[in-house]
Amino acid sequence: MRELELMGTLGCHLCEVAEALIVANVDMQKYAVYQVDIAEEDALMDKYAVRIPVLVDLNSGAELDWPFGQPELESFLNQLV
Repeated sequence: MRELELMGTLGCHLCEVAEALIVANVDMQKYAVYQVDIAEEDALMDKYAVRIPVLVDLNSGAELDWPFGQPELESFLNQLV
């Protein structure tokens, strides 16, 4: 199973939109998606604070920055295979 992290933080409306998009479009039999609150680590805040939400593939390090919709999400996932 491929592991992905959704970088975000509490109270981030765009993060909630990205989460809903992922839930509706990602096959959870193929992907495990973990939410990461960037506010809990200074290094993550430095890297992602102005970019969230960001979907990160843990295997390759590939990142999908916001804004993204279903087509961009599908393309990102297809490139990971």
